[in-house]
Amino acid sequence: MSEQDNNEDWDEVLEESKGEGDADPWAEALEEQAAGEAASQDEDPWAEALEEQAQAAPVEQLNDSSRPKSATDINLDMVLELPVTISMEIGRTKISIRNLLQLSQGSVIELDRLAGEAMDVLVNDTLIAHGEVVVVNDKFGIRLTDVISADERIKKLR
Repeated sequence: MSEQDNNEDWDEVLEESKGEGDADPWAEALEEQAAGEAASQDEDPWAEALEEQAQAAPVEQLNDSSRPKSATDINLDMVLELPVTISMEIGRTKISIRNLLQLSQGSVIELDRLAGEAMDVLVNDTLIAHGEVVVVNDKFGIRLTDVISADERIKKLR
């Protein structure tokens, strides 16, 4: 059976179904759906509940007296207590996964820095200074030799 014959058969079935009733069943179904949607929009139970709960929010009047008079009036204690992570970076290198898997105890990895070169001091992975390693009471420390200015840090972000 060809596609054209199949389409003709469907047309005949539709014509017969129209003859049996007064209206097209598809048109009736669409009208019922539209009527149901209109009724559901008119009788939205959430709309009534939301209207009952809705109230005008009070708005405070802003004027010059509501602002702090100077920067010293702002309480920075909360910001000053935020923890940050400080790390020192000796150097970096890139190696393949094959070479990484071949590393064992005693392996040496060559870094991109020269011996005696300043280390990077990072705060939350942002470079803020350079320094040199020192030993204080049998613990490692770092002496800052160059602090990156805020302007330079902002330029590097762009």
